[in-house]
Amino acid sequence: MSHTLTALIADDEEAPRAQLKAALQQAWPELQIVAEAANGVDAWDAYLEHEPDVCFLDIRMPGLSGIDVAKRIGAQTPVVFVTAFGDHAVTAFEAGAVDYVMKPVERPRLEQTVERLRARLQSSATSTLPDLQALLSQLGGSLRKPAPLSVIQAAVGKEVKLLRVEHVVYFEADSRYTRVVVDDPVTGPGEALIRTPLKELLAQLDPDQFWQVHRSVIVNHHHIASAVRVDEGTMVLTLRGRPDRLPVSRHFQGMFKGQ
Repeated sequence: MSHTLTALIADDEEAPRAQLKAALQQAWPELQIVAEAANGVDAWDAYLEHEPDVCFLDIRMPGLSGIDVAKRIGAQTPVVFVTAFGDHAVTAFEAGAVDYVMKPVERPRLEQTVERLRARLQSSATSTLPDLQALLSQLGGSLRKPAPLSVIQAAVGKEVKLLRVEHVVYFEADSRYTRVVVDDPVTGPGEALIRTPLKELLAQLDPDQFWQVHRSVIVNHHHIASAVRVDEGTMVLTLRGRPDRLPVSRHFQGMFKGQ
């Protein structure tokens, strides 16, 4: 690959982040660490902002776990889990996870990981490595997560409205606020502004219903009518019964490939 390879490191403890960064500088000196995060929400936000070539994620982090972040990344970017919990229970191990490294990270073990990542990047593989099932067999159980958000309180003038999340069409980052566009079957279409940042909402929403399609947009997929490719790098979503056009960033265009 001709461009400088970049990486994201996410760990809720500063010392392990620093230790991993130093170890990577020795084992993979050409790799550039472009972002560090202390929780899963910031890790996902940094991923969208910097679009790194590889990600090193701790599993237990506030907001979103490393598993949550890996699920959202999917097969688009290779992910390595770096954790102190060898028997940590997980519910899934999404495509893109290429290794599972124990803390403290040892140089020989990290060099093995670097070789795997280099091979993965050079081959542009779209599937996980053959030993992924072996890694999965070491894990069991499930991560307990709170129930998805069901109601949002939004101030509209002097009134505080209770918006049912199931009626939300999409969320859009708007300066210091988040715009909530709804289509209530009783009161009809409407919108409101809330102070909760989009990245915090993402951790509370049901991922089976709400899809992030852009750094500034989360959409209820039940309202998507079509995905339209405008040109080679631009895609927009049309919505059922609405004139809105929502942008789809490059990382999420693979969600709309057709059959």
